[in-house]
Amino acid sequence: MLVILHYAIAVSTLSQDQTSAMTSPAPSLRENRLARETSPYLLQHRHNPVDWWPWGPEALAEAKRLNRPILLSVGYAACHWCHVMAHESFEDEATAAVMNELFVNIKVDREERPDIDHIYMSALHLLGEQGGWPLTMFLTPDGQPVWGGTYFPKRSRFGRAAFVDVLREIARLFSEEPAKIEQNRAALMERLAAAARPQGRVVIGEAELDQAAARLAEGFDPVHGGLGGAPKFPQASLFEALWRGGRRRRDSGLIDVVAHTLGRICQGGIYDHLGGGFARYSVDERWLVPHFEKMLYDNAQLLDLVALAAAETKNPLFGLRARETVAWLTREMTTPDGAFCASLDADSEGEEGKFYVWSFDEIEHVLGRDDALFFAAHYDVSREGNFEGHNILNRLRGDLQDEATEARLAALRAKLLSVRASRVRPGLDDKVLADWNGLMIAALTHAGLLLGEPEWIAMARRAFDFVAAAMTRGDRLGHSWRDGRLLFPGLASDHAAMIRAALALHEATGERPYLDRALAWQAAFDRHHAHQDGGYYLTADDAEGLVVRPFVTHDDATPNPNGLAAQNLVRLATLTGDDRWRDAADRLFDGLLPHAASNVYGHLSILNALDLRLRAAELVVVGDDTGDLTAAALRQPFLDHIVLRARAAEDLPDLHPARAAFASLSVPAVLVCAGGRCSLPVTDADALPAAIESGAR
Repeated sequence: MLVILHYAIAVSTLSQDQTSAMTSPAPSLRENRLARETSPYLLQHRHNPVDWWPWGPEALAEAKRLNRPILLSVGYAACHWCHVMAHESFEDEATAAVMNELFVNIKVDREERPDIDHIYMSALHLLGEQGGWPLTMFLTPDGQPVWGGTYFPKRSRFGRAAFVDVLREIARLFSEEPAKIEQNRAALMERLAAAARPQGRVVIGEAELDQAAARLAEGFDPVHGGLGGAPKFPQASLFEALWRGGRRRRDSGLIDVVAHTLGRICQGGIYDHLGGGFARYSVDERWLVPHFEKMLYDNAQLLDLVALAAAETKNPLFGLRARETVAWLTREMTTPDGAFCASLDADSEGEEGKFYVWSFDEIEHVLGRDDALFFAAHYDVSREGNFEGHNILNRLRGDLQDEATEARLAALRAKLLSVRASRVRPGLDDKVLADWNGLMIAALTHAGLLLGEPEWIAMARRAFDFVAAAMTRGDRLGHSWRDGRLLFPGLASDHAAMIRAALALHEATGERPYLDRALAWQAAFDRHHAHQDGGYYLTADDAEGLVVRPFVTHDDATPNPNGLAAQNLVRLATLTGDDRWRDAADRLFDGLLPHAASNVYGHLSILNALDLRLRAAELVVVGDDTGDLTAAALRQPFLDHIVLRARAAEDLPDLHPARAAFASLSVPAVLVCAGGRCSLPVTDADALPAAIESGAR
């Protein structure tokens, strides 16, 4: 029935007048209901002539009262094609009149409501569509999906139906052929429900993880890095899985695959060589041409990885990019309260990337001829340009140069950045999302330890304090904060990411309140999100009712909250000495590994957590005055180590194997413990890496 309805839409475009040829008057200055929202994305649409509703019980009640289908439009502030469809259709009085006459129109910010986005994006996938944003779905008056797509053009072209034609045909089907609508609705709801049902149990161990890493590495582009072809995304969970595989197998080849990819990303146009920070993805196979939006979550995950690569490979490129990215975060993405904004748009002045690209003449005007030629030789700048007549700055043609050359280039970059600052800036989505902030707080903490940057940890503390104070109600987190208003309750992703952040800060500082906060949030997480077969529902048990309560296991652009939660539970078991957390982690693995076994690529965060469960080494710092030893322990890669501090034997669980060492220790030491046994005491900080390498694992 899904195919029949799809066919009906396509046929309708051949038989109706081409209403999409109407002219587009200037947007109305009147405001719709979205003017009362805080989301920058929703506020972008407050002057649309469309009678938009924000998602909520009132909108659904209105659809039921009028017995009208719902047109659901989901997007986000930095989404280029969302802007295109908005300009073509939502700002057009004639198109809006059709929407208002035939539908109850609901606009959703996917970053505020990833639960809604997940449900209806899953429905679109079940229709055989690839998905993407804007997401355009047609729903029954009670919110159940029937049909949809992504971007619909204003005029019919390239075999794609014009948006107004689609609107009229969907409305006609609801009115004249309700049986087709019902069959589509029933089929989609049955398949959505089936996707949430648990499956059987499987066993995955180190051998299976090794096999998966080897297979994944085979798909990498040996020249440009990343998975072959275009577009290329900086898939952090994938890179982490290979890095873990390299450490697990002592296989430098796997680590080299990731380091090569990170190097290309750091030198490509996907990286902002003037201002710092990484764009969302590259539209080509070389990492040259970015989709210019910058997302907090991408930069958090890449900061984690480049700091790790800097510490382990000693390649100065990675440390440089980490520091430049944190400088961008500080300068452009930090709120007055110390939290972090969600994203920067791809567009300015109605053109994607205009803020970031250069002509040779512009560079010559700023730098002068000699410096411009010098700069151009290093940053792939030419008079004809490397992208649609413009130049995207990149260093894909070479590595970092000698110190004097790099110092000269840095001074020239500073001049260009100063001039760029006077351009019309892309829009900033300044809402604070708890989950994305949690990812960045943990990344700043990890990177600050690995690269010796205590101020980054101070930044992480400030952001954490804001989320803990402004975005927490009792022991529960909200999801989105802006302009003093909190969207509550939070999602599984918020709890998982902020618990991870709290544990990272606890390990870094040794301060008990961070651990206490993690335990309180974990208790609330278990109370309101736990799934009966292990893992966590995306939405809380007392959240607004949706047509399906999402139980999501696969990764998206961010790690799945179940994958983050599994790592948190493993760390909680070590940091508290309470085995019930390890038991909870094992129940989660029992419930989710069947999903991972059938789709490894989509479940890498849970496999990364399993690697931690199987191989985590405890670095137990014992005694008083352990400054150098603690610092050395904290500089070890965070992927497979957990730092535990114990001034006395009583600070450790009763059966911990390190307790016996206190009887014979007269000086501070580090014990490397795993598998129920510990190494000999390490009293020299410089000897710790070798002790770990040859120690308990």
